[in-house]
Amino acid sequence: MRVRAAVVALSSAAVLSALALPATAQAAEHADGTAKLGSFASKAVQPRDSLGATKFTNAVINAGKDVVLGVSAKKSVTVTYTASNDSGIALTEAFLWQGTDSSNVDDITGSLGTDDDPVCTESTTQLGVYSCKAVFNIDPGSDFKDGNGVAGTWKLFLGAYDLYANASYNDDVATTKLKRAATLSVNASPEPVKKGKTVTVTGKLSRANWTTSKYAGYATQPVQLQFRKKGSDTYTTLKTVTSSSTGTLNTTTTANVDGYYRFSFAGTTTTGSVKATGDFVDVQ
Repeated sequence: MRVRAAVVALSSAAVLSALALPATAQAAEHADGTAKLGSFASKAVQPRDSLGATKFTNAVINAGKDVVLGVSAKKSVTVTYTASNDSGIALTEAFLWQGTDSSNVDDITGSLGTDDDPVCTESTTQLGVYSCKAVFNIDPGSDFKDGNGVAGTWKLFLGAYDLYANASYNDDVATTKLKRAATLSVNASPEPVKKGKTVTVTGKLSRANWTTSKYAGYATQPVQLQFRKKGSDTYTTLKTVTSSSTGTLNTTTTANVDGYYRFSFAGTTTTGSVKATGDFVDVQ
């Protein structure tokens, strides 16, 4: 960013110690995995609260897509936004948090920070307007050990320090869904089958359990049985099946032509969607 005469040189640590940000900004963990949130707010921050002259706009989390996480694979989530302040910007900070009130530790159910400060570049045509990018490296194996209840809606908190040591923040700039990844299997039999005879289709719907770092059956969920005729690219839905108490699926249909059978799950507010790879059945 362009340096001005009145620039105040500030490290990330200095900004965090001085910013009037809510407790979310100092997210850490106790040994047992529960949230440990330091508090350095200079005022009570209410939900959807903001303070200061810096305005945050055009925020996009993960290219507008849900953040779907398995049990062990880390995922880098990019957040882009515009920060505007006629007095310039020395530094911005970004946090993802979940809860109802960012000023009260008891009302914060989850918080995630970035490894590095966001990178902001000032516009060459608009003084005081910065294009910023923050990267969250999320590890479900450690970040969500305290429970699966954090799946759902998360909010983006943005804070900034201008070149004259003035703090700004907004605790609800944008939202995203953090979801548990799902898996889905399918098996159609017998293979081959005579035309007009019954095909039995079985499978299992599972989803990530962040507490155990394993996948477990997802019970009582609507799953569509779909069919794609050989030579076609389009699946059609034959019926809806409900997963059992252990996530298993079992249904039948009549075989008329060669083709592929699969199960398809649309997902929920806490679990990602998934489609099984089609299983081919030869009709004779």
